[in-house]
Amino acid sequence: MFTQIARRLAALGALMLAFVIASPERSEAADPDKLNIAVILSAGIDSAWDGTLIEAFERVKAAKPHGLDITWKYTDPLWGDDAGDAMRLFAESGAYDIIWAHSTYSDQVKKLREEFPEILFVVVGSGNEGLGGNQYWVYKRVHEPAYLLGYAAGKLSKSNRLGAVGTFPADDVNDEINAFFAGAKAANPTVERSVAFIESWYDPAKAGEYTNAQIATGVDLIFQLTGNFKPCEEAKILCFGNFQDQRAFSPTTVLSSAVAMWDPDVKWIVDEWWAHKVESKPYAGNTEKRWLSMKDGGSVITPNPDLQAAVPEAVQAELEELKAKIMAGSFEVPLDVSDPKVAK
Repeated sequence: MFTQIARRLAALGALMLAFVIASPERSEAADPDKLNIAVILSAGIDSAWDGTLIEAFERVKAAKPHGLDITWKYTDPLWGDDAGDAMRLFAESGAYDIIWAHSTYSDQVKKLREEFPEILFVVVGSGNEGLGGNQYWVYKRVHEPAYLLGYAAGKLSKSNRLGAVGTFPADDVNDEINAFFAGAKAANPTVERSVAFIESWYDPAKAGEYTNAQIATGVDLIFQLTGNFKPCEEAKILCFGNFQDQRAFSPTTVLSSAVAMWDPDVKWIVDEWWAHKVESKPYAGNTEKRWLSMKDGGSVITPNPDLQAAVPEAVQAELEELKAKIMAGSFEVPLDVSDPKVAK
């Protein structure tokens, strides 16, 4: 009798073992191989702010972090309720893992993030509120390469009058304009500054008007944050690009550019989503600004090789030495977000 019971128990044990091995509930779930991102744009991909983000997505996609096939869909420029409605449509579709709202959209995210706790929301730049949880706050500063541009401008200016044409007087716009003029003053204490804001994220016509006004006052080098280099071409003066390598827009005038690199920011967000999805780690969005320096890959300076003859070799050597100090951390570019239109 005991032998029969033992045989039955052995048979039952073998059956249970086979069930455990075959049972999908007990087998290890496959890691995700796809990541879908919805992107809310603020100015359109023709603008440096939005265009550089899409370029970074392309590079990160090619790198395949965690083996993921990353895809995205972006909107036309949207703000306010229109942006919030688009986010809701993306969230309710169930097709997107991350909603990347590429500007000041924390008001819209606040209305959605608790309703969709599995979606990782991203807001970008100044004017946002750090909500934490499943909202992450990406920040971008390019004031370090802007300082280098200013140093070059201070060395090259013949009129000792330098200009900057910006979008809005915001924290992450003021920082680079102030850094540009700080670099210029370090190179040439006698330079004077002229600053204008077009009060738009993208308005080429207004940018041209304000740039011409500066040129008329004797400005002979301009830090152009608005993307219109036509006035520089017509006046035959050199300008500096912002947020992307803009030499292709004006090969004869863009001497160098301060370039935003979103790649490490995108990789950070992908890693956070992966840790939540695969490792069951709670989302822990930042409530304070988080930005990456030049040495951390957050920004670069891109000289135009076709115009380097306009920069004396001694100045090029100074710029390389200064850049090396920034990259090594032995020189810290001052972070000044005050109103750059106030005389200093």
